[in-house]
Amino acid sequence: MPITVDIFIPCFVDQLYPATALNMVKVLERLGVHVNYNPNQTCCGQPAYNAGHHPAARAVAEKFLEDFAAPATDTGRYIVSPSASCVGMVRNSYNELFAETPARQSACRGVQGRVYELTEFLVGVLGITAVPGAQLAGTYTYHDSCSALRECGIGPGPRQLLDGVVGLKRIEMAETSTCCGFGGTFAVKFEAISVAMAQQKVEHALETGANYLISTDVSCLMHLESYIKKENLPLKCLHIADVLASGW
Repeated sequence: MPITVDIFIPCFVDQLYPATALNMVKVLERLGVHVNYNPNQTCCGQPAYNAGHHPAARAVAEKFLEDFAAPATDTGRYIVSPSASCVGMVRNSYNELFAETPARQSACRGVQGRVYELTEFLVGVLGITAVPGAQLAGTYTYHDSCSALRECGIGPGPRQLLDGVVGLKRIEMAETSTCCGFGGTFAVKFEAISVAMAQQKVEHALETGANYLISTDVSCLMHLESYIKKENLPLKCLHIADVLASGW
């Protein structure tokens, strides 16, 4: 019997990078996973939470728990998202949001135990280190997003998957684990610092001579891509789902 996953598509992926969401589904289905999408889903509550509006964030988070509650007949299903940032929000920040609402804590723990970022699901749950048929010619350098590395503890998995893509060669850049400067509302409140951090990250990537800058988080890539396009630089940003779905 195939594994069933409920996919969570973050707001900015849905609105700005829908192809990445479709490519995640493409990869999962190629690996024999049954994909379910609940059209009632909205946001995980992270924007409001990061801005300090915790009551509003809690209301959104409560809806998330309801939208992703496992059916009583299928408690073994997973929740998979193409965003470590949103997964990190659910796994970590929900503990604070529901600390004083015992009635919600059980549902919260149930969801937290089932939610995975795409690459950690592929590597950690499915045991996949290469997607059959994936191919992309060129060289890449990889950006460890803060959320993936620090909030979700995602280590070598994404690189293993990318190294399994036929025709793609990795070149590590300096300070790969340093923040790109996005940080959600940080980029708005501290624009100059945010742009300077993006510039540093892009310069490190360019020093490698790589064709592609790849990461697990569209939020980071959106921030970096805006700087790259503004400066007309020879570097293309790609989400890992888009890479794993290429060539077949």
